[in-house]
Amino acid sequence: MTVQPSTPPSRPLEPQKRAIVIGASSGIGAALVRELAHSGYLVAAVARREARLQELSNSVNTAVGPNRVITFSHNVTDYDEIPTLFQTIVQTLGGLDLIIYNAGVQPSVTVDEYNFDKDRKMIEVNLLGAIAWLNQAALRFERARQGQIVGIGSIAGDRGRVGSPVYNSSKAGLATYLESLRNRLTRHGVSVTTIKPGFVDTVLFQENATKQFWVISPQEAARQIHKAAKRRKQTVYVPTRWGLVGLIIRHIPSIIFRRLSF
Repeated sequence: MTVQPSTPPSRPLEPQKRAIVIGASSGIGAALVRELAHSGYLVAAVARREARLQELSNSVNTAVGPNRVITFSHNVTDYDEIPTLFQTIVQTLGGLDLIIYNAGVQPSVTVDEYNFDKDRKMIEVNLLGAIAWLNQAALRFERARQGQIVGIGSIAGDRGRVGSPVYNSSKAGLATYLESLRNRLTRHGVSVTTIKPGFVDTVLFQENATKQFWVISPQEAARQIHKAAKRRKQTVYVPTRWGLVGLIIRHIPSIIFRRLSF
């Protein structure tokens, strides 16, 4: 499929950083597009929902300046089109400094449900889509000996829980993949950051959360993610207090953890 940007960007007179955000039409992704654009980035926003992308780009470009955000409609499970689309975006931006993979799905799953269609979708979007996109960026950044990769995982990937085994697995797989990329690319001057959000007030959270505490807005999450990327952090919990929760969860003995209902 041939994908064209919504509007070709004007070339700045001074150096400008360029970013790609995948999964950009709402929630954390849309907030990241706004955060980066307001921080001076030229941003390519990638997502399935073209109308949402257009609304986002119109809003940001009106506030920040023309052509600061350009949009590309794409389903991350269309793996075969990713290499060509990636090159198209990089050429349109005039380069690439940062890529953020934020696309993710979490269908509602009951504790006694084993639904392969739902499970496959989570693996395809949350893990395989990330690999397909970030492999492209890793190859480019390794050759350039610079660049930043950020993957939006979840604290849900820290342990296997009874509530959603495959969602947990998809996020655990993403974390391990990002760790492997980090170990491979650090020697080439490339940073790889794993973000593990707790509760962020998004549609996905509202559809799945049975308990709500320490909830932050997508805008606050985006600010913390951008801060972590600028500092080239390795793994960051958002908000940071979830790091303590993650530490506790990881050290609960299995004989106790399997009895927990969350």
